[in-house]
Amino acid sequence: MPRTPALSIADRCILALDSALATVVGGGARTGRDYPAESANGALSEGERRHSAGLMRVNHAGEIAAQALYNGQALTARDAALRSHLYRAADEENDHLAWCERRLSELHSRPSRLAPVWYCGSLGIGALAGAIGDRWSLGFIAETENQVVAHLDGHFAALPESDTRSREIVHRMREDEARHAREALSAGGQKLPFPVQKLMQLTAKIMTSTAYYV
Repeated sequence: MPRTPALSIADRCILALDSALATVVGGGARTGRDYPAESANGALSEGERRHSAGLMRVNHAGEIAAQALYNGQALTARDAALRSHLYRAADEENDHLAWCERRLSELHSRPSRLAPVWYCGSLGIGALAGAIGDRWSLGFIAETENQVVAHLDGHFAALPESDTRSREIVHRMREDEARHAREALSAGGQKLPFPVQKLMQLTAKIMTSTAYYV
C-alpha cells in the first residue's frame, strides 16, 4: 500500500499495523542509503565490544520508538502535507534501525527483547500528539529530535575511540535527527511546555537504561 497523503483513516490504520510488524520483525521501508560504517575499521576488546553493543542496542530501541512515534502521529495528523512529511521521516528512521541492527550483528549481539513494548507505548504517544493538533505534533517532533541529538552526543562520547564503525553510524544518525528537528520548527512547530519536556526526558531515560541490558 503506497504511503501517500490521500489515504483514508482505515488505510492509515492498516498501514500503521503493517509498519508495526515490519519495524519489530524487520523489513520496513527504507531510503536506500549506504551503510555509514562500510569503510570503517577498528579492533575492540571484549569489554569494549559489550559496551558498544549495549549502546547500539539502546540506539536500536530508540529507532523502534521513533518509527512508532512518526506512524502514530501520521495516523491522527489532520494535514496531508504533514502526514507525507511524517512518512518520509519514518523511512529515514528505518534506515537508522537497519544500520543499528546490522551493527549489533557485527558486535555479536541482539536488539532489545522489549521492542514490542517500546513500539506499542510510543505509537500511543505519537497518536495522542497528532490528535492534539498539527502545530503541537510538529513541536513534539522537534522536542523529541532535540532530545535524541543530546542522547546521541552522549553516546558518541561514550563509545570506545576504536569503535569507528559504531561512531560513523551515530554521527550520521545525529545529522538526520538534527535536520528533522529544524524542519519541524520551520513548518510551524509549537514549543512544548517545560513539564511535558521533562516528562519526555523521564520516559526516554526509563527506556534507555532498560534497553542497554534487556
